[in-house]
Amino acid sequence: MNIGLTGGIACGKSTVAAMLVKRGAFLIDADRIARDVVLPGSPVLEQVAVRFGENVLLADGSLNRKRLGEIIFSETNARKDLEAILHPPIRASMREQMADLEQAEPDKLVVVDVPLLFESQLSYMYSEVMLVYIPAHLQLERLMKRDFLTLAQAELRLKSQMPIEDKKKMADIVIDNSGTLEETEAQIETFWNRKGLG
Repeated sequence: MNIGLTGGIACGKSTVAAMLVKRGAFLIDADRIARDVVLPGSPVLEQVAVRFGENVLLADGSLNRKRLGEIIFSETNARKDLEAILHPPIRASMREQMADLEQAEPDKLVVVDVPLLFESQLSYMYSEVMLVYIPAHLQLERLMKRDFLTLAQAELRLKSQMPIEDKKKMADIVIDNSGTLEETEAQIETFWNRKGLG
């Protein structure tokens, strides 16, 4: 069995992922896969350099994320081009890891942590989607505190994602992380027992 785990920025997705892993779930991290596919010497990094220019590479051959980020935000089609290069190998790796884990341990839960799951329209890949939810005003508050941002900076980051209330409507399972850690833990425990994973 697998679930896609998602949430908005500063909602506490990592906290919930850790609670699931502590109970015995396997975790596949989409962000880690995204970093792995562009390691120095990889064919994917080569494609990125061909499309965006050699100056997106650092002297050691690794990706200059800052430079690439500048291009993505200044060129109209750059983000779409980058996604066209990165998404297929990332998704292939996610599917492969999911299949391997589900085959090796069919009774275990496989959790795939995908920050922009709904934005990337990846719900179809999972049995269910679990959303870690907190209201937008709390998201803003936590994001400012966590990343030392101004209100304007935090609002800009929030606007770059689908609104949390829209995600809430699309999720199969909603974990409300706006209370205490104990309250979140209790919701995870209820989910775990309901699925017969205990």
